[in-house]
Amino acid sequence: MFSNKENVNILTALLVAHGIRHAVVCPGSRNSPIVHNLHACADIQCYPVTDERSAAFYALGMCQALKQPVVVCVTSGTALLNVAPAVAEAYYQHLTLIVISADRPPQWIDQLDGQTLPQPDALGRFVLKAVSLPEPHDADTRWYCNRLVNEVLMTRRGPVHINVPITEPLFDYSVDQLPNERKIEFKPADMSPATLSHISRMFLQAKRPMLVSGQPMNPLMDEAVILVGDDEAYIPDFVLYIGGSIVSKRLKRFLRKAKETWVVNETGEVADTFMNLTHVFQGDTEAVADHIRFMLVMEPHPFVQQWDALLSRIRQKAEAYEPAYSQMAAVKYFESRVGDAIVHYANSTAIRLANSFAHHPVWCNRGVNGIEGSLSTAAGFSVVADRNVYCVIGDLSFFYDQNALWNQNLDGRLRILLINNGCGGIFHMLPGLEQSPAREAYVAAQHHASAEGICQQNDVVYLSASDMPQLKAGIDTLFNIDSNRPVLLEVMTDPSVDEQVLKEYYKSLTL
Repeated sequence: MFSNKENVNILTALLVAHGIRHAVVCPGSRNSPIVHNLHACADIQCYPVTDERSAAFYALGMCQALKQPVVVCVTSGTALLNVAPAVAEAYYQHLTLIVISADRPPQWIDQLDGQTLPQPDALGRFVLKAVSLPEPHDADTRWYCNRLVNEVLMTRRGPVHINVPITEPLFDYSVDQLPNERKIEFKPADMSPATLSHISRMFLQAKRPMLVSGQPMNPLMDEAVILVGDDEAYIPDFVLYIGGSIVSKRLKRFLRKAKETWVVNETGEVADTFMNLTHVFQGDTEAVADHIRFMLVMEPHPFVQQWDALLSRIRQKAEAYEPAYSQMAAVKYFESRVGDAIVHYANSTAIRLANSFAHHPVWCNRGVNGIEGSLSTAAGFSVVADRNVYCVIGDLSFFYDQNALWNQNLDGRLRILLINNGCGGIFHMLPGLEQSPAREAYVAAQHHASAEGICQQNDVVYLSASDMPQLKAGIDTLFNIDSNRPVLLEVMTDPSVDEQVLKEYYKSLTL
């Protein structure tokens, strides 16, 4: 029988799944559920040592002898601090010493409760990775707990720390078996022909495989997900995910219906975006994507062809749609003229419109950034580029980052399309927010500012448009003008019209 603490059971099951077979355990009440599980688990051999400092060095010696990861498990409080000397030694010997510490619930830290101190990150830079597990109370926190343990146990060639808060009562051993936990496999940098062949074979053998590229582009996928809804015939069973962040929340929710995801990235990081990750490959994402595309030419897959046909129909409808004068009209016309130029899109509405109409890779600070820095990034890019750099940006992003234009480095290589509807237009697209009287002035930051004065003070060529003929003429000028200074076209639109045009666009796709 095992402990009734779910985070402890998840941890135990994954220790076994990742091949951990030896654990040095120290006495204590708070860590007793962990020690009980390790002892109850037939796959793990336990070695009791009372002194935590000595115990950690015992485990270190086992790592040296076995050339395998070894656990040292301690209770809460200063017990954890006593393992620091051995952890530091493991760090410089590149040995995988797995420190597991029990902890008090976080709400009791610094409240004069016995044997409590801030344990997360207590071992500092001497561990390659440190996590503190949640006590699961729903599906999301259970997935989070599983993911954290997998991330730690995939780390090799150095010590790691798993902190386990445990709420009383502690001594309930009523669970008859460990959970069947998802194990995430890690393949280090080795994009050999054999590895590429393995990935492509798994992709082509799946019944419903999908190759998904994150940033810089997910063209028309949001529209496609709206159209297919819950149609099982379009839901993938195998996702090969490359690239960076995905803008569309709708697309992410859709891909969470898949059975499993394999991720390829250049860092080997665990990016469990769809909550069904099973394999991580470290390597060149473009090489993998090119290989898969080549294999699909040689051996077409019915499910991929089905999705290609759907996206082709959506693309035809998107290109045929003629939006009224609006932000969408500005981006659509811009993209019809831009070719394969270097284009930076700011966050929020701008990048979402790019996902509908761009036919080329785009740059966007979609890793963690909000509206800040989009213009500065494009400006910095232009300084070292060998051709013009275009930045499509909304008004809040532009005014927030206007100091990007206040420097002596810029020249005519920077071209800016500013779509200004006097507010954060994205907030008009969020169902339910219209019920808040704070939406316009406080959430969407409604304003009446123009970029003309900013351009004058920074010697930026200023153009403006307030109707469709001016819009098209301004964009043509943005591409063709010969200037040794940056050029900005400010397109003034109405947020209510922008909202209506977007709704009509999505409606047109279903007709």
